[in-house]
Amino acid sequence: MTMPEEVWIVDDDHAIRWVLEKALSQAEFVPRCFDSADKVLLRLKRETPAAIITDIRMPGMDGLQLLEVVQALNKGVPVIIMTAYADLDRAVAAFQGGAFEYLPKPFDVDEAVTIVRRAVSSALEGRRERGVAPLPELPLTSEIIGSAPAMQEVFRAIGRLSKSHMTVLLTGESGTGKELVARALHRHSPRANRPFIALNTAAIPRDLLESELFGHERGSFTGATGQRTGRFEQANGGTLFLDEIGDMPAELQTRLLRVLAEGDFYRVGGHQPVHVDVRVIAATHQDLERRVEAGGFREDLFHRLNVIRLQLPPLRDRKEDIPELATFFLRTTAQEIDIEPKRLSPSALDAFRTFPWPGNVRQLENVCRRVSIMAPAQLIERADLPREFLENNQMPDGDRSGEDWELALRRWAEQYSTASTVPILEDALPKFERAMILVALAKTHGRRHDAARLLGWGRNTLTRKIKELGMDV
Repeated sequence: MTMPEEVWIVDDDHAIRWVLEKALSQAEFVPRCFDSADKVLLRLKRETPAAIITDIRMPGMDGLQLLEVVQALNKGVPVIIMTAYADLDRAVAAFQGGAFEYLPKPFDVDEAVTIVRRAVSSALEGRRERGVAPLPELPLTSEIIGSAPAMQEVFRAIGRLSKSHMTVLLTGESGTGKELVARALHRHSPRANRPFIALNTAAIPRDLLESELFGHERGSFTGATGQRTGRFEQANGGTLFLDEIGDMPAELQTRLLRVLAEGDFYRVGGHQPVHVDVRVIAATHQDLERRVEAGGFREDLFHRLNVIRLQLPPLRDRKEDIPELATFFLRTTAQEIDIEPKRLSPSALDAFRTFPWPGNVRQLENVCRRVSIMAPAQLIERADLPREFLENNQMPDGDRSGEDWELALRRWAEQYSTASTVPILEDALPKFERAMILVALAKTHGRRHDAARLLGWGRNTLTRKIKELGMDV
């Protein structure tokens, strides 16, 4: 009979330690808790756990520093990084440092236990790579904003690809930030100090695209008065980002396939092959599988591009990121035009949250630019927003969202305070939480894990609330 594996929990938050300790005990692990990384180091000199799960932000040594020490002492110990401040930089830093997994808070306890199981299993069976020194940490900045679960998956992927030269295909609606992700993939790659060249293949006239990609020799066509270096040569040693690859003409798809397969091409009018070492990141808003079925895109090229695919979420699926994105765009616009940053009123922010954003993040940026210039006061009200926002907030049954439900709530509170001696929040909060839980469960078809994410809770919190409110779901 095998002995239970010991898992160390490192967090200065007693509640987190307690929850993980109980969950791991029930999962038949032997948890050991530490409130600081310094205490872990003392224990590491004498014992080796099956896995470590640690917070990033702690007094004294932080989680990334602890990860570095564990990697130096024993690479066979998987380290799971937790953080309440989930962003791309921390995700990349964690994976570059050798972390087994990155777990943003608040997390679902069942998910955390599953990750620990995988980490312990991987360590025991020797499936994790060993002997690979971590890359030196790059100077990091948060060029992509997103705490939504869908964006955390993108951050994880960028972190996992940070040591790779693989071809990546980015898919998603227009305006979701595919070029930003491509730049992040380049900046967090071994090619970071080499060129990043971007080209929108749909924006170049068909008869000029070949020369734009591969260059041309002098006299190869009318107007070619000298030799021209194409984008592939310009990106040699670095990354070439080909946006809207689904619109590439068929004859150029064949040439691109050869470059991807062999690294060789000919300039227009040239007779000597040119060899390049280029990582290609392609992007499209189209369904390439359907384009292949319809004969509009080469199947062999699709498989060459589709080595690693990242699907970027539309803004309507990551609405929890809207306040932070809007604040960022309002600040950057203010810096550009040298004014004080403007702020969104609660009613304007509510209109932002309920808007479907067909143009995604790009549309949000443009709206923030517009209201920064056109809104007369520092506080942007709903009336200052473009007309489509006002029309969007008109409900078919005559009800209004945004500021009108807030007004109705204030009126209810005023009436309640004069008619009842029970504290307002004591009566209102349970009703509010009950309504939000029912909406979330209906939206996710009763899946509690997804409903908890929608509410911004962990699954255990949702289960506890349902019990406390006496809900029959």
